[in-house]
Amino acid sequence: MLGKSPWKMAVGATAIALLAAGCGSGDSEESTATSNTVSIGIAEPQHLIPTNTTESNGAEVLASLFYPLVDFNEQNEPVEVAAESITPDKTNTTWTVKLKPGFTFHNGEPVIAQNYVDAWNYGAYGPNGQGGSYFFSSIAGYADLQSKDPDGEEGPQKAPDPKAKKLTGLKAVDDSTIEIKLAAPFASFKSVLGYTVFYPLPKAAFSADGVLAEGFEDAIIGNGPFKMKGTWQHDAQIQVEKVADFKGQVPKIDGITWKIYQEDSAQYADLVAGNLDVQTQIPIESLASASADLGDRFQKSPNSTFQFVGFPTFQKEFSDVRVRQAISMAINRQEITDQVFLGSQTPATSFVSPVVAGYRENTCGDNCKYDPAKAKELYTAAKGPAELKITYNADGPHKAWVDATCNQIKAALGVNCTGVGEPKFADLLTKVEKKEPVGLIRLGWIMDYPLMENYLGPLYSTEGSSNYYGYSNADFDRLVEEGRSAATPEEAIAKWQQAEDILAKEMPVIPLRNAQNVFGYSENVTNVSVDLFQKVNLYEIERTS
Repeated sequence: MLGKSPWKMAVGATAIALLAAGCGSGDSEESTATSNTVSIGIAEPQHLIPTNTTESNGAEVLASLFYPLVDFNEQNEPVEVAAESITPDKTNTTWTVKLKPGFTFHNGEPVIAQNYVDAWNYGAYGPNGQGGSYFFSSIAGYADLQSKDPDGEEGPQKAPDPKAKKLTGLKAVDDSTIEIKLAAPFASFKSVLGYTVFYPLPKAAFSADGVLAEGFEDAIIGNGPFKMKGTWQHDAQIQVEKVADFKGQVPKIDGITWKIYQEDSAQYADLVAGNLDVQTQIPIESLASASADLGDRFQKSPNSTFQFVGFPTFQKEFSDVRVRQAISMAINRQEITDQVFLGSQTPATSFVSPVVAGYRENTCGDNCKYDPAKAKELYTAAKGPAELKITYNADGPHKAWVDATCNQIKAALGVNCTGVGEPKFADLLTKVEKKEPVGLIRLGWIMDYPLMENYLGPLYSTEGSSNYYGYSNADFDRLVEEGRSAATPEEAIAKWQQAEDILAKEMPVIPLRNAQNVFGYSENVTNVSVDLFQKVNLYEIERTS
């Protein structure tokens, strides 16, 4: 998912699915409540409909409102949560999901198989424009729910209606059984079902078959341990309160205020002042003082974030691979991680996170090695552009490292490079989706589920949900699909590693850093942890006062 992006770009990441790691300016005059509730800082989500929520801010909120079919244990293995069982046939093509009994939506509707089928069909139907639609592409019939504009994206003719509105591979066998037929075998499909887009929606979500009810997103109804209190107060807060008699794991707190910030520095000031309980990413400029400010409430833990910049390869100035290689070689990753991030992140020299099986060190090879002389030679030979810009979201902690990166590029290549901040991550994603000229794109990816494929498919496949740079390679697409269809995880990884090797040659993006959670919390809470998906464990956090 978009690491705070719509993906994961991310982001997932997690991915994902990209990282809008931003947060910053909520109402600092309003102190944290003294009831058994906590406050957690986020940036303004782009969306809250599960099938359209592909960035981490929205995903964090949805994790409080929904209960997933599966979650992941410490070994990154999928474990049934709302599902009683998830069973494949012998070919890994037909999967049967049995639901646990007794769950209801926040409006009292019972959670049944048809709720999942309706939500997924809505997400998969192309004209609905859902950012997470790609994640249903494994299910039989997906292609028939898509349509292509006959004149291209700028053509005057309206795209024809798709051939179908429902996935042929989805069926509610009875109220507690979902049958999922895939277009091809996928041995690890159970892990995919842990992603945000696979949440169910109640009947109340729809005003008609396949038509989302007006206003539902601002007062969303889920099946999780917390329910919305009031409505989404855009650019201010989202409040949720504990559900009575919840049938799943029960949290120890009674509610959460998701405080929305426009600047991560303002969020940190609230944290130190005790007006915010948790900040999941301490801003760069506060890293040096965080230990003194917070003591042992300043913590670090592993996460799955992959930070990178993407090239809009549909623009001529970036179409030559030598330009992309040169810019990558002009960046001294170690210097930036040491001097800007004070060692809290590590240089990335591969295209997937070290936390997933199949990760290999230095798959990027010489293209990610700092070599300013070689970079200048390549850039000059390729006649690279005289002006470069890196666009980032200003509601995240990015200005310092973007400026440092631009200074390195200037010094190595002799070209002007500037960082351009968009006020919100959501704004940046909207511009990128419209293919507006934003230059290099600052992105991050948090995994949606723990597979190599979750970094490769959404970010680089031709139809990938978070492929904002227009990269397309038929061999890469084929290898990703062959990995999905492989009979064993080992065979899948071998195919995905071959696909990653193609990225190392073509460099559609520049790997920059692998991140970790660098978080802090107030004296009002305890048992605070942040997981590989950059989410606070909402079931264990407790209030101390």
